[in-house]
Amino acid sequence: MTTTTLPISPSPVRVEIATLWTLSWPMLVGQLATVGMGVADVAMTGHVSAEELAAVSLGASVWSIVLVTVMGVMMSINTVVAHEIGGGRYDKIPHSVRQALWKGAGIGVIALIATNLCTLLFDHIGLDQAVAERAAMFLHVTSLGMPAFACYRALYGYTTSINETKPIMVIAILGLLFVIASNWLLVFGNWGFPRMGAVGCAVSTSVGMWLMLIAMLVWVKVSPVYRMTYPFTGWEGPDWKEIRHMLHLGLPIGVTYFAEVSAFGLISLLVARFGVVQVSAHQIALNFASLVFMVPLSFGIGLLTRVGQAMGEGNPVRAQFVARVGVGMSVAFGVLSAAFIALFRWEIARAYTSDPAVQEACVHLLLFAALFQLSDATQVATASAIRGYQVTRPPMIIQLVAFWGFSLPLGYILGIAPSWFPWSPAVPMESTGFWIGLVLGLTIAAVLLSVAMERLSRQKARAAVH
Repeated sequence: MTTTTLPISPSPVRVEIATLWTLSWPMLVGQLATVGMGVADVAMTGHVSAEELAAVSLGASVWSIVLVTVMGVMMSINTVVAHEIGGGRYDKIPHSVRQALWKGAGIGVIALIATNLCTLLFDHIGLDQAVAERAAMFLHVTSLGMPAFACYRALYGYTTSINETKPIMVIAILGLLFVIASNWLLVFGNWGFPRMGAVGCAVSTSVGMWLMLIAMLVWVKVSPVYRMTYPFTGWEGPDWKEIRHMLHLGLPIGVTYFAEVSAFGLISLLVARFGVVQVSAHQIALNFASLVFMVPLSFGIGLLTRVGQAMGEGNPVRAQFVARVGVGMSVAFGVLSAAFIALFRWEIARAYTSDPAVQEACVHLLLFAALFQLSDATQVATASAIRGYQVTRPPMIIQLVAFWGFSLPLGYILGIAPSWFPWSPAVPMESTGFWIGLVLGLTIAAVLLSVAMERLSRQKARAAVH
């Protein structure tokens, strides 16, 4: 008698993990390359002087607040296109993309103005005058790339939501190579170029953003993948109704991103009063943590797409399953990244700076960075899953409460030790106190967002069954 061995089908969890990974890994490479531009700025100026590093650190802390807020506001195109893909409404996508570009142009101009206005802060936080002037010039120059970045993120959301993520990876890698090469010329003054230090980083970054937008436009133009949804078939003016809808979805995401990144950025400004060593160590630890954060963020963007497509096709039960698997992947990475940072914190510090004092302070802060990895990975994944349902206000409220209601006040009390507060520590804990507050804020956000995601997904799934 012969027996037939039937092939064993892979489990749904394994299939979903593979699908989400296939969608996310090019975005991960692209995100790492994009953040790598900031890493290159900090690392290269760190080998010029502590003052130039401080200028880039302070300028980048403000610039990143505006940049990430723009990224969040523009993310509405992701969920709009994902729902249209899931519902098979391909004919509506070109209009949505064109309106997202109009929205991006307006948001980019607003971001340019806001970035320049932020330089006024440097006159009121007790900075060394030379560092303040260099940081302000850094912001003036980088602000010129904001309109290009906002429009690029519109095309970014469009291409990722139709499951085409390769251009994101390729363009970001080319952008990183451009920034490294131009930094080598402009920061250090090689090959006869002027030695511009921190301002050289700003020039590289601003030009790089415009080149990435041009590259994305060319890719959409020539690649056959975009033919079915090609958005540039003709001229179309602003559709204010569509733009308002995208703002209704995107503004809460932007506020959510602002709540988190502004907490980090404001801490950088407050830490500046403790001297060049403290602010440099803080920025290095924060910069590396941001680099690691790109992994769960990429999972989150892929998760938003997967949940949005499932909801677009009217399948909330599958959306619930996708959300749970995606969050599980992000949490697993959080555990691994925490172990990595804790074990290799000295090597990380040495890679950024040759200053022994900055290295020692940085190693201490990297322990806190390791501690909040699990919470950070959890909160970004759960928030992204919620947005996949086109629900954006609850994450905004939770992030505001977690960071501005708990993290910043606690960090200020512990770090500054104000005399007017009755339960302040005997001496200021400086940057350590602020990082304790960050750990608390991320933990609160992770718990509340996990509860919100589970409640929302169950509600949608039960409504579909009944």
